[in-house]
Amino acid sequence: MKAADIVVIGGSAAGIPAAITARRHYPEKSILLVRKEKQVLIPCGIPYIFGTVGAPENNLIPDDTLQNNNIELIVDEATELKPIDKKVILASGESVKYDKLVLATGSSPLLPLIPGIDKKNIYLIKKDVQYLHNLLNVLKDVSDLVILGCGFIGVEFADECKKNREINVTIVEMLDQCLQIAFGEEACRCCQEIEDYLEKRGINIITGVRLEDVLGDDKVSAIKLSSGQEIKADALIVGIGVRPDVDLAQKAGLAVTKGGIVVDTTMRTSDPNIFACGDCTTKFSFFTGQPSGLRLASIATTEARIAGANLYEISRKNPGVVGVFCTAIGNLTVAMAGMSEKGAKQCGFDVVTGEAEAADRHPEAMPGMSKMWVRLVFNKVNGELVGGAVRGGPSAGELVNTISACIQNRMRANDIAVFQIGTHPAVTASPIAYQLVNAAEIALKKMKS
Repeated sequence: MKAADIVVIGGSAAGIPAAITARRHYPEKSILLVRKEKQVLIPCGIPYIFGTVGAPENNLIPDDTLQNNNIELIVDEATELKPIDKKVILASGESVKYDKLVLATGSSPLLPLIPGIDKKNIYLIKKDVQYLHNLLNVLKDVSDLVILGCGFIGVEFADECKKNREINVTIVEMLDQCLQIAFGEEACRCCQEIEDYLEKRGINIITGVRLEDVLGDDKVSAIKLSSGQEIKADALIVGIGVRPDVDLAQKAGLAVTKGGIVVDTTMRTSDPNIFACGDCTTKFSFFTGQPSGLRLASIATTEARIAGANLYEISRKNPGVVGVFCTAIGNLTVAMAGMSEKGAKQCGFDVVTGEAEAADRHPEAMPGMSKMWVRLVFNKVNGELVGGAVRGGPSAGELVNTISACIQNRMRANDIAVFQIGTHPAVTASPIAYQLVNAAEIALKKMKS
């Protein structure tokens, strides 16, 4: 029987930072990480395997990350927990004793209950190297590909699968626009530009319909939509969300709900010696305290750093999910932090917005310049920032993180309007035209009027 002071189950976006954080906070403890995958994929990089990076092996988290932090690795599957004995049973028959345990078992992709969904050439977005190799091989002989779901994964897969392939790609989405869940209807400018770019690339986008039937004998040959339209399909990729993997925790008697393993703000489960983080756990909103269904790698890593730090001494608490999204399609980057105007209103907030657009270099003749648009959403009652959307070049990805920091620190419109910024002609907008500051000023004007 093996033993370690701290055992982490799961080796992806939550498990690795949980183990590394534990090492930083408790350098004297022995730490062991158990994962069932021989190789671990970078979750957000999976779509780019099919175009930009070319193969699963080019999208891996190196094991050196663990070795350099003196974290022992066992590649095996945890099949049973015995909380009373503080023991983990592995598929190999070996068992591991622990003092503190972290569950980072992740999630599994959702498969819709649709007739014919079990046919061949239907693929989910699994974090499995061999599975993705199989999909890559299948795509070599595919002429017509359908992607179900037009969120971030859907648009990224569509764009990447179109690279270096003579292939017809169709995205099917039941909402009215791509990325609508993340951006909300009022940020449709971002969504429309993404759609326009994809359509110029020859990608067909069908919105406002549901997939009702998968046609074909043993292998998919076409799909039928709620509109009655049938679309030829040699393969179907499904990217409509995930469900938390809670079986291990549930069988061990830990508190579990539909939303995941129940944890408190310290990431502790119903067992005081077991913590959990990432997609497998319940979430709550930073803004309302109500349950949240958001599951992102960035959320997982944050929760992991809370769990890893709290194992023997509580020093961090989870403030709730803000929700920060970003994607880049071609030369266009769109990003969102917090609530959209529509989402905020649905939660009972009285809101006011401010928008600003300017070049992200100064002067505009500087190389690499892109127009950047920013929209901020404020709580009209107290002036606090509750959301923001950005559209522009690559720098939009970091600006949305600044917006998230402002949200988490409950900065008000006036605070942002006098935000001290650093600017340079080659990398930022002019300090006169800085979009974040000017959007806040415009919102303040609306509040006063």
